[in-house]
Amino acid sequence: MRFSAALFGLVFVALGSARAAGLPVETVTIVSRTGPHAFRMEVAADDASRELGLMNRKHLARDAGMLFDFRAIVMTSFWMKDTPLPLDMLFVRPDGTISTIAPNAVPYSTATITSAEPVRAVIEINGGVAKALGIAPGDRVNAPIFPRRASAR
Repeated sequence: MRFSAALFGLVFVALGSARAAGLPVETVTIVSRTGPHAFRMEVAADDASRELGLMNRKHLARDAGMLFDFRAIVMTSFWMKDTPLPLDMLFVRPDGTISTIAPNAVPYSTATITSAEPVRAVIEINGGVAKALGIAPGDRVNAPIFPRRASAR
């Protein structure tokens, strides 16, 4: 009995580490009125990784987050079930501009947080960081999934 519980624990830890190590990580820059803000974001681009999201994470570096890439333009809803950290959710249009921000989503809440319009992606960062950095609706998200703006001539 002791051995099987220990083995289960090792398998659980190994799977959790593999999950964290398995998602691609990209630098995503959000350009606000206060300047550019770079984040290292895990990219959840399939159903399984989007469903798991940041659940059960007890720590998230201030410059880290998760980019949920829906690979299509969708209306979407999130909740905070099994998520112990307060998070800011940034709903991002297909052109890379922020539509809306749901600040400081309540840990463990099952209340739904829904996009105000169809979006291409959602970004989750630590709660309060968007406000602290002056990130607001209309700001630009620079990430590989969004088209680059043409240079002004």
